[in-house]
Amino acid sequence: MRSKEANRKKIQWTNYTVYIVLVVVFILFSIILHSKGFTSPNNLLNILRQTAMVSVMAVAGVFVLGAGQIDLTVGANAAMTAMLVALVLQSTDSIILALIVGIFWGVAVGAANGLLVTKLRLPSFLATLGMMQVVRGLAMWITNTAAVPIKNQTFNTIFGTGYIGKISVLILWTIVFYVIGFIVFRKTPFGRYTLATGGNELAAGYSGIKVNRIKMRVFMISGALSSFAGIMYAARMQSGRYSFGDGDEMSVIAAVVLGGAAMSGGTGSMIGALAGSLLMGMISNALILAGLSSAQQTVVNGAIIIFAVALSNIVQRKKRH
Repeated sequence: MRSKEANRKKIQWTNYTVYIVLVVVFILFSIILHSKGFTSPNNLLNILRQTAMVSVMAVAGVFVLGAGQIDLTVGANAAMTAMLVALVLQSTDSIILALIVGIFWGVAVGAANGLLVTKLRLPSFLATLGMMQVVRGLAMWITNTAAVPIKNQTFNTIFGTGYIGKISVLILWTIVFYVIGFIVFRKTPFGRYTLATGGNELAAGYSGIKVNRIKMRVFMISGALSSFAGIMYAARMQSGRYSFGDGDEMSVIAAVVLGGAAMSGGTGSMIGALAGSLLMGMISNALILAGLSSAQQTVVNGAIIIFAVALSNIVQRKKRH
């Protein structure tokens, strides 16, 4: 009896791994980098602002990994959306039209990913890997790699550079999406069906869940939110660039996995994904303050991804036992 109770306590602790790591890393960097202003309010707000785009994409990432899928197109999709939005604003100066074109593009890419997975039965990793290359190539091709400036200051203010008090609109948009994502993921049948699909697709199908429809929807959600992240990139940088979101697909996966999702599907935590995103943003910020080169930062980020996947496997094995 005692061993069973002890095992239950261990399982409960694994649910808080990312929060424990977040606190420990924060304390460590606060001590080491205190003289460089790591704990200053401005720097902490800067971390939240810099991680906003990855955090928004991680909302959709919880649904995608929860359904047992992977979406590698999110970074490329953000870049392509930024380019499209910049071009529409340059031609028409219409914010509404730019938003419609941008979000429609993202949903279309998500639908294409969904069709490749559900109709052609391609593994999501390979399907989205190919689509990532196609979309990134289009982002480069559309203006021959040239940046497209955005002069509409209203657009830039609402989606990127604006502040309400001392809080960046990027942070406020992140909060909005996490509130919505949390409600949908935890309080609606769609959230439960997503986890059921990822946990055991065959059993979910037998229980009446239309698993292909669920997969299509999670990919379309991922496309829409990655496009919105592209809109945030464009507004923050006041331009469209093909390089936006480069490597974000790995950051999103790492954040969601650190937050408690399993690579095999069936689990996920919206708040955990946010904590994972903030953890990665905090580490990146600390590395910059510490004076590490971009090459060294890339090495550390790669190590974080390996750590995230390894940690996920360890936690899942403990839960099964």
